Amino acid sequence: MRKKTAHRWRLSLTMLLFVLVALGTFWLVELMNQSGQEMQADRHRNEPDYIIEHFSFVRMNQAGQPSYIISGDKLTHLPLDDSSDIELPVVRSLAGKEPGRQPPMQMHAARGRVDRNNSRVRLDGDVNVERSASAASRAMRLKTESLTVFPDDDTMETALPVALSLGNATANGVGMRANNATRQVQLGGRGQLLLPPRGAPAPPLK
Repeated sequence: MRKKTAHRWRLSLTMLLFVLVALGTFWLVELMNQSGQEMQADRHRNEPDYIIEHFSFVRMNQAGQPSYIISGDKLTHLPLDDSSDIELPVVRSLAGKEPGRQPPMQMHAARGRVDRNNSRVRLDGDVNVERSASAASRAMRLKTESLTVFPDDDTMETALPVALSLGNATANGVGMRANNATRQVQLGGRGQLLLPPRGAPAPPLK
């Protein structure tokens, strides 16, 4: 009798163990399926929801006036972080009617990204910036490999090496902050400033 009872207990424990293993395996499979579905959903959410070729749009300032025109060969919008990648971007600042406002400025690069509700534009790869001369300011040219532009504030900055020319003067540095509205440019690092004789042309930027 005792042998039969012990055998039943062993059989019950063995069956219970098999049930627990089966439940654990089922839970693990469900967890892996759920993780896979979530990863697939995240992948789909990060896929572009629209692509525009040869586009152009106007960025308005806080006063509701046209401030910048951003164009390029191709715009790819990513809905996950509401950002846009741009191929061969061109950014043009527009001259305003406010007294003392700088003349229009044009920027070219190989790639660009617009994010933060269109309030930040990052330009990468062979970045060139040009601003024509006016009665209140000298012509400006700038070359770097990466530049971040804040259209609302009319400012731009970079942490990389910069070659800058203002009129016939040239300067080089590592890192830069510039305010186009106040005409202030701050170069970082141990830069070099070259002031040629009055009337001499500016040397080419390197």
